[in-house]
Amino acid sequence: MHACLRRTASLFIGIIITDRAQRREATMTITVAIDLGYEFKVKAPFKEVFDLLSDVPASVSHFPKVQRLSDEGGGVYRWEMEKVGPAQVSLQTVYACKYASNRAKGSVVWTPVPGVGNAQVGGSWKLSDGKTHTALVFKVQGTVDVPLPGMMRMVVGPVVKGEFEGLVEKYIANLIQRFGGEVD
Repeated sequence: MHACLRRTASLFIGIIITDRAQRREATMTITVAIDLGYEFKVKAPFKEVFDLLSDVPASVSHFPKVQRLSDEGGGVYRWEMEKVGPAQVSLQTVYACKYASNRAKGSVVWTPVPGVGNAQVGGSWKLSDGKTHTALVFKVQGTVDVPLPGMMRMVVGPVVKGEFEGLVEKYIANLIQRFGGEVD
């Protein structure tokens, strides 16, 4: 992680038991709630940073392991991630968000679209023009539902946490590089 990049993170795991009569082994759904925040400054000017982050496909092109991003219209985009994790706990996350940007406020906000996929994800970018740099605050919150055999529940929390945090940190590192580096 970059020296000036500040991160706050928390991971909450709740277990919801589901009845799946079609399987002999008890299947459970692990709901992983994620809340991450990052603050950093980049060398690029506000306009350049805002233009890229408010263009959802351009911004997502810097996010690792996105299998497909589909424009559903009306500012809604459906994310389909590549499968991650070992074979026993392999997970493909699918979700949709509605995006709204406001140049005057320096904000890009996305809200979850209910009923799409196995995750609900929302968050925001907040940008501030610092004359010689742009300050960014990134926040993301969400839940991912992971169905799995009961005996695997102790493994899934660390897998989901590690994968999600790693993807977000690589995304931010890619953006920092795209924007000419981080400002101390």
